[in-house]
Amino acid sequence: MPVVITHDPILLNSAFVPTPISQHRPAIFPPSQRSPPRILRFSPRSETTMLHEVFVKYHIGFVVDQDKLWNRMSDSHLDMDAAASQGLYPLHRCKTLHLVRHAQGFHNVEGDKNPDAYLSYDLFDANLTPLGWSQVDNLRKHVKTSDVSKGIELVIVSPLLRTMQTAVGVFGGEAYTDGITAPPLMNDNVGDSGRPAISSLNCPPFIAVEQCREHLGVHPCDKRRSITEYRNMFPAIDFSLIESDEDILWKPDIRETNEEVVARGLKFFEWLWKRKEKEIAVVSHSGFLFHALSSFGNDCHPTIKSEICTHYANCELRSVVIIDRGMIGSDNPTTNYPGKIPAGLDLPSDIADEKLSGNGEAN
Repeated sequence: MPVVITHDPILLNSAFVPTPISQHRPAIFPPSQRSPPRILRFSPRSETTMLHEVFVKYHIGFVVDQDKLWNRMSDSHLDMDAAASQGLYPLHRCKTLHLVRHAQGFHNVEGDKNPDAYLSYDLFDANLTPLGWSQVDNLRKHVKTSDVSKGIELVIVSPLLRTMQTAVGVFGGEAYTDGITAPPLMNDNVGDSGRPAISSLNCPPFIAVEQCREHLGVHPCDKRRSITEYRNMFPAIDFSLIESDEDILWKPDIRETNEEVVARGLKFFEWLWKRKEKEIAVVSHSGFLFHALSSFGNDCHPTIKSEICTHYANCELRSVVIIDRGMIGSDNPTTNYPGKIPAGLDLPSDIADEKLSGNGEAN
């Protein structure tokens, strides 16, 4: 009975070691149980020797014989619920993502008091509260003292007021002063914040992306302003990827489903993977991050799963690693070195032993 081996997108929490094999037990059956072909999903983090042939081929739809695979697994006593094991990946097939939820907005405060407040147009494109700005300041201190900010090559931000305020406050330059010719990331007093302008110097570029917006529709706090307005507020943020000046995605009577947010999130992560940057900060929203990340970590220990896709607190940062096993956008390695420069004889001793052993058998 054939089994089609496929792969899922992979997202690893950088602080944890993943489990060796997916717990989708129904995917494999002993030879005595005849059933239609099923999809078998191995954890891409497992490099078990016995399954080496499967791992090097499964991402291209390699078909293996199910009975043979079952027997090999049974003979090796492979435990489907085995404890976590280590994995090994080429560095150039990995990206580091620093995922951030925006700081406290006025909609969070009013919605906590009364959930119906989320339907109020008084909270249209809600900005940060004074407490929210304090959260921004504290996260900024953390990314500076932990050196997180040093490696970030790009900041991607949802084009809503609260996320852009958070993004520039955490990852932007210092206070904007007279004499600086570069446009500021944020002008002074945006959203009646009382905050000074923020410089675009000595920080990564910022790009606004619609795909990482919050649940679309119904809640006015999730409706954005025109891009023309935003450009006046955030001159150094790049809005060129947003096609429409007005918000044509938000509908007053239709709320995006959780499933639609998941699908949008997967497209967003695929787009992220195809970018050249290796370390990226993403400033988004609780609902988007929760549902977009819910597709990941299902083959992990529950603790790891919870680290990936539990709801984010305001201004929480989690660093994760995303891995490409499907060749969808990997760059050539920049740190690998081919060796043999200049060229010379370099037969390894273990290969020599194999050759000698083979000659002996031949004789």
